[in-house]
Amino acid sequence: MKAFRETMSWIVPIVIGLLIALLIKQFVFQIVRVDGPSMEPNLVNNERVFCLKTAKIHHGSVVVFDANGVDPRVAQKTDYVKRVIGLPGDKVQSKNGNIYVNNKKINQNYISKDQRTAGTGNWTLKSISVQNSWLKHNGATKVPKGEYFVLGDHRSVSNDGRYWGFVPKSKIDGVVKVPSWSGNKTMRQNVNKEWQHFYDK
Repeated sequence: MKAFRETMSWIVPIVIGLLIALLIKQFVFQIVRVDGPSMEPNLVNNERVFCLKTAKIHHGSVVVFDANGVDPRVAQKTDYVKRVIGLPGDKVQSKNGNIYVNNKKINQNYISKDQRTAGTGNWTLKSISVQNSWLKHNGATKVPKGEYFVLGDHRSVSNDGRYWGFVPKSKIDGVVKVPSWSGNKTMRQNVNKEWQHFYDK
């Protein structure tokens, strides 16, 4: 009996600790790995970042979502990291390196002018939905209710909403925050800050 009590005295704390860790991962935050160059220069391949489950999604938020069921080429749970450009109800278009949300030019100072013009393209939601044969919302003119439009920062290589459409809120795991030991101050700020000045002044 004494041996049993001694065994349980160290097994129970381990089990409780594991349960707490699982609950934190499920409902509070988890660590995710950035895969590929689509968020350069602000996030780089293999960088580890936090995904906050309870953070509110704003214009400009960088989010983690499950691409299975979003990108038709993905057949199993796969985390994508992209930046939110359009919220539900928004009209989005791109022209000459500038992106307009609800006919207002947005602030893209998180990437250079060359990066904005090199690979973003000229389009409206309707034109890219038809051009790329989105399985859902083909011909959409606005971001649907409960969904988001996302782009990678490295536009010329990013596989993002331009090619497969919108991300349902149910697929979003959380908002990315970069820890203080990763990247540099500018890179961290370009991901971590809330974009109160999302629109260009």
